[in-house]
Amino acid sequence: MSEITVTLPDGSSRRVRAGSTARDVAALVSPGLAKAALAATVDGRLVDLTSALNADARLAIVTDRNPEALALYRHSTAHLLAAAVTQLFPGAQCGIGPATEEGFFYDFIVDRPFVPEDLEAIEKRMKELASQDLIYERQIWPRDEALRFFASKGEPLKVQLIEEKTAGQSEVSCYTIKDRDTFVDFCVGPHVPSTGRLKAFKLLTTSNAYWKGDAQNQPMQRVYGTAFLSESELKTHLQRLEEAKKRDHRKVGKDLGLFMFHKWSPGATFWLAKGTVLWNTLADYMRSVLIPAGYVEVKAPIIFNKALWETSGHWQHYRENMFLVESEGEQMGLKAMNCPGHFLIYASDVRSYRDLPIRLHEQTPLHRHEASGVLSGLTRVRQFSQDDGHCFVMESQIGEEVERLLRLVQRVYGDFGLEPAMKLSTRPAEFLGRIEQWDHAERELRRALDAVGQAYVVNEGDGAFYGPKIDFDVVDAIGRKWQCATIQLDYQMPERFDLKYVGADNAEHRPVVIHRAIFGSFERFIALLIEHYGGAFPLWLSPVQVAVLPLADRHVEYARSVRDRLAAAGLRVEVDERQEKIGYKIREAQLQKIPYMLVAGDREAAEATVAVRSRSGGDVGAQRLEAFIAEALLEVRNKKAQPSLSLTGEKE
Repeated sequence: MSEITVTLPDGSSRRVRAGSTARDVAALVSPGLAKAALAATVDGRLVDLTSALNADARLAIVTDRNPEALALYRHSTAHLLAAAVTQLFPGAQCGIGPATEEGFFYDFIVDRPFVPEDLEAIEKRMKELASQDLIYERQIWPRDEALRFFASKGEPLKVQLIEEKTAGQSEVSCYTIKDRDTFVDFCVGPHVPSTGRLKAFKLLTTSNAYWKGDAQNQPMQRVYGTAFLSESELKTHLQRLEEAKKRDHRKVGKDLGLFMFHKWSPGATFWLAKGTVLWNTLADYMRSVLIPAGYVEVKAPIIFNKALWETSGHWQHYRENMFLVESEGEQMGLKAMNCPGHFLIYASDVRSYRDLPIRLHEQTPLHRHEASGVLSGLTRVRQFSQDDGHCFVMESQIGEEVERLLRLVQRVYGDFGLEPAMKLSTRPAEFLGRIEQWDHAERELRRALDAVGQAYVVNEGDGAFYGPKIDFDVVDAIGRKWQCATIQLDYQMPERFDLKYVGADNAEHRPVVIHRAIFGSFERFIALLIEHYGGAFPLWLSPVQVAVLPLADRHVEYARSVRDRLAAAGLRVEVDERQEKIGYKIREAQLQKIPYMLVAGDREAAEATVAVRSRSGGDVGAQRLEAFIAEALLEVRNKKAQPSLSLTGEKE
């Protein structure tokens, strides 16, 4: 039999018989590696250990130390979940079950919704199957045989997937756990060698879903779970989930009286008094950052004739996500994004190269027709506002403008105690425009990223079809990743809207548009902040910054005078005039996560002082009111943004 050469990551090589498997090579290297092996990469492609090697190749054995291992574990655990469900619920139909960043899920059609007791039983069966150390085996079936098999098992969704994904093929890939009778799924893999490798997993919750995410299709039950490479990692993750429940912006927002929702306006936020203060504080903060940076604030209409959306292309490609109305026989659409309105503003006057860059900023509401089933608190809504901006620049200004934007993003996130991680997404396979434009734009974005001195990753081919982009992720106080800011270059909309400027040569040229948002949407950013701080906002953000607590009725008048002086200095303050004991008032202020409490009694009234109590540090002691005001205003100006590590407010 002929031999092939397998090159290992350290540069060494092995001569093996053609047809040897990745597991065979691992055993040649060392028994320990063979025992630890989960999968392999062959010329960079992740494969099963049983994958045969028929030509010279570069081979790397994947163990639990490799970054590919976690997604492999989770995908295999999703199959384990489906095996348990089909055993416990005969007649259940299987949908899809991918790995995710947080774990995995699998969708099923079942006779009734799953209840918590079902999850306990399913997880128990999964552990039983794991303890049996059953083999995951890839089998290549004739396509017709696979279609007949899944049809006979009452799995029409699998039949549909095979028909769609293997059209024109004669064979399909399926995976069994032990054998066809135990579990089989249409899947390209790869998977871990056996169920015994799966030890650290947990089922978390269920939700409603639809086949292929389309509300017109069959309703399904989605089971969410997570899996890790070790019990300690799983335990840490579950503790983080418990902390996340306490910080859930929907719960904290309700407890703090920030916002509400109502069934008569689904997906639209009712900002209550304190929430409105928070929203306005963020809006004014963003203005204070952008106006000195050369932006002008504008307000475009909320509703436009369909002619605008036809020009932008949204009517053809985005109409199903828009709210449409008819007025006097004309079709209209509520705006889902600000950019087309900004293009009309730009085009309303003759522009010179001397005017550029032109930077427009807007915070008016946007509307997108999200399906009711995906609405979720502030993170998925139908009505929202963005700190939206569009910069109109010459091509020669791209690098400098993007560098300014990157530094702006760093400054803004720094004020919230967040550090952005940057990702550059480059030209996709299908794109509009000239390659020369793309190459120039990508060089300028890389130059700008290098100039700000922060590490970034490159997502090759992941740019939008109309231009490259930079996205920003931030990690909150309990380690969760949120995608927020974005910077996108756009050569196509200036063409569609015939945007021009007169150059130094007195000829007309096209500007380049830079779409950018730093918060993203106010709603989602506020959800992030609520969960990042656990509702215990830093002083500059807190809807109520100071609570004045009179000890008794005779101290109310002095407490009101303290409130008035604080308010005159620009602080947000309330007086608790209720006839309650001071301990109760302090506890209430703590639960409302108010940064400072000022106790006012006989001594304080006589000496024009206040007894200061900090949300984070407890009793601070007596202080003259002028001194407290000065220190509080300094803290506001400095925007101290250390998040709370306790949800009860005792420590920060």
